[in-house]
Amino acid sequence: MDTEQTRYTVRDGVAMVTLHRPDKLNAFTTTMKGELIGIFDEADRDDAVRVVIVTGAGRAFCAGADLSNKGFQWDFKGRDGSRSDIHTHRDGGGQVALAIHRCRKPVIAAINGPAIGVGITMTLPMDIRIAAGDAKIAFAFTRRGVVPEACSSWFLPRIVGISKATELVYTGRTFLAADEAASGLFNHIVPMGEVVAKAEEIAREIAVSTSSVSVSLSKALLWHGLEAPDPYAVHRIDSKCFYWAAGQRDAGEGVRSFLDKRSPHFEMKVSEEMPDFYPWW
Repeated sequence: MDTEQTRYTVRDGVAMVTLHRPDKLNAFTTTMKGELIGIFDEADRDDAVRVVIVTGAGRAFCAGADLSNKGFQWDFKGRDGSRSDIHTHRDGGGQVALAIHRCRKPVIAAINGPAIGVGITMTLPMDIRIAAGDAKIAFAFTRRGVVPEACSSWFLPRIVGISKATELVYTGRTFLAADEAASGLFNHIVPMGEVVAKAEEIAREIAVSTSSVSVSLSKALLWHGLEAPDPYAVHRIDSKCFYWAAGQRDAGEGVRSFLDKRSPHFEMKVSEEMPDFYPWW
């Protein structure tokens, strides 16, 4: 893909997405938004991609929206150049968050440095977050006179609980990732130089050892199970998915490889071989 503010590579089943404005601490722009949406749509279509890692170039992950213009004002334009309507406007961070959420591949955030505002909210729909212990994090919206975006009022409480979410959002304070190691916001806290390596370790384990269709179905079950009214509803769709998966050739390979004491070789493709009842929500 031709990109200006991001980089996208695929190797051995792992897609690496790099936010690439290192001179601006990878601050978020409309251009970056469009590129990220395109990248996640492409990763979703590409069967060569098993896992996606997102990180930042240089010493930051993403310093938030680019506010570098001293006269900056939020200026929401419609396609015709006029100010967009309040009822139809959709924030750019949310468009990225939804592109990540609908991607059927696991997404790992490798937060190698500061992640502020949209720099942290864009990671919430990602499945796994790995952060440098000294990375500065802030849900800084209330300190800028605005409110959380990127669907974060849905994602954040589900990750850390409502009480912790209110504290992080209401104060808008900056904290070190290590200070919230127990909050559930991050899966792993590691030294700065080990963030991408840890992400790659987890990505390789998924890419080498698991069925891509099984992982995609599991991702859907976990995320959409958050909205199920009770465990009985989840039991119905779990049962349907398990019944279907058990009759597919990847399940046969999984059992044979276990009995043969060898690594599995799964062949089913997410692009072509998801069940006919998917999506069910």
